[in-house]
Amino acid sequence: MRYIRGEYRLLVGIVGGKLQGVEAAYLARKAGWGVRVVDRKCGVAASSLGDSFAQVDVRDESNLGGVLGDVDFVIPALEDDRALKSLTRWSLKTGVPLAFDPHAYAVSASKLKTAELFNTIGLPVPVAWPPCGFPVIAKPGRGSGSKGVCIFQDLDSMKNQFLAQFPPPDWILEEYLDGSQHSLEVVGGPGNYRTIQVTDLYVDQRFDCKRVIAPSNLPPNLIADLEKITRSIAESINLHGIMDVEVIYSGGELKILEIDARLPSQTPTAVFWSTNCNMVALLGELYADSQDDHPPAGDVVRGVVYEHIHVSGDILNISGEGVMTQGGPLKFQEDFFGVDEAITNYEPGNDRWVATLVFAGTDRHQAWEKRNRCIAEMARRFKIKEVMDPQPDAALV
Repeated sequence: MRYIRGEYRLLVGIVGGKLQGVEAAYLARKAGWGVRVVDRKCGVAASSLGDSFAQVDVRDESNLGGVLGDVDFVIPALEDDRALKSLTRWSLKTGVPLAFDPHAYAVSASKLKTAELFNTIGLPVPVAWPPCGFPVIAKPGRGSGSKGVCIFQDLDSMKNQFLAQFPPPDWILEEYLDGSQHSLEVVGGPGNYRTIQVTDLYVDQRFDCKRVIAPSNLPPNLIADLEKITRSIAESINLHGIMDVEVIYSGGELKILEIDARLPSQTPTAVFWSTNCNMVALLGELYADSQDDHPPAGDVVRGVVYEHIHVSGDILNISGEGVMTQGGPLKFQEDFFGVDEAITNYEPGNDRWVATLVFAGTDRHQAWEKRNRCIAEMARRFKIKEVMDPQPDAALV
């Protein structure tokens, strides 16, 4: 505990100021903690969301003591291998807890390793190419999210993309499935795993998640199946920390798309607003023996719509989360055109800005109606001529 702004509070160091850093800082503040954001670049999205910010290159281990030596624990909010190795070594030497599981992360960071894992434990996955036919979705073997993902409609276009070597040895090629996408987080350690809440994901034309809605529309039996699958994956990799599992419901079956053994972005905030369960607070209990009196998850589940917008002149675009890194430091704003809460770089008079918007209601329908009213009010206020809400483009290549 540290004396911060007139009271003793747990102090968390968040390393990484992009999307995961925004998520971690937001939920740490909701837990009532002190927050120090660290990044090697200034002006990153999360740089103004904590109590303090330090511009430090954490890949150099000698820099860590000065910025993290007094925190109660550290949350890595980045996917830089050099930085993660530096933080892991420093944590082992100093005893400052690091909310990170190197083994689980190494598995989830490689789509090739996760594919082997899914096959080993017999989980339902998309059919691999070539038996699947076309269209085919191609994913880089390393990394998370939609970066580098391509869709191919025929063999010639796929061969032209990979002229150096075909089929590419470090890519996943599998059937492109049309269906609803869903996510579920699990937190804990071997023998004590807790799944949180299934959410529904919506992506833009580049397959970047633009919207999360909770609670899920999946029927209870499929939610139970996904919870079972998620716990089995956690057990198989001896997870200590947090992991999310993304699936697609297609053809009457859930199929696993990917796992990420690190704090995800977007879904934890949606789940927090829906259930009052704070995943960052759960990490504090797991790694820092936090005994803070944050409220437990409630029995009443609210409907939540969480989405990103990009305003440019007279166009409002519902965008994938990547747009939130393009506008510099973000800030919290509660009174924002009827939105329950916003994270934004908006300033009066600026006609180019981004925002993450959270809408809550008694159920999904009410939250969606509030969302529509607020978007309409923004369109009126900013003289928006077109609201764009793009869908996945299955003919990208």
